[in-house]
Amino acid sequence: RTLAGLSMSIRLGCLTAFLSALTALVLGTVSAMGRQADRVISGLIDMIMGIPHMLLLILISYACGKGFTGAAVGIALTHWPSLARLIRAEALQIRESQYVKISARLGMPRLQIIRKHIVPQLASQFMTGFILTFPHAVLHEASITFLGFGLPPEEPSVGCLLYTSDAADEL
Repeated sequence: RTLAGLSMSIRLGCLTAFLSALTALVLGTVSAMGRQADRVISGLIDMIMGIPHMLLLILISYACGKGFTGAAVGIALTHWPSLARLIRAEALQIRESQYVKISARLGMPRLQIIRKHIVPQLASQFMTGFILTFPHAVLHEASITFLGFGLPPEEPSVGCLLYTSDAADEL
């Protein structure tokens, strides 16, 4: 049961860390498209970061019906803002570099500039964010499952193991 629980938590952590990092990459690069997009994305990041992380995670998980899907959606939707802020800052810095400005003056479309010049420069931040988000996602899966808002008790996971060990200690 312990190995099955670790396997479930690792799968959930990998999936949610990847989805969260991908969301951060997309939103961070979209902010490099112009001032209006940057304002919208900055406001969205600030709004999400202004809500207590664990409270938002529990609310989203509960609203999505708990279980694997609810936990995955909740974790993926609450872990992207800090990475998106970092990627946004890096994308804005790359956008101001000389080779990007020259490409724009030569008539290269914005989307092509983003695809060819900006996104490849952000690959290291994406991978680092993915790797650092993974243990955080596993920890939050265990937390919300322990509190009863994550995976069901019959499905083995780290949070279920903690919950059942706590219940066994009370007996």
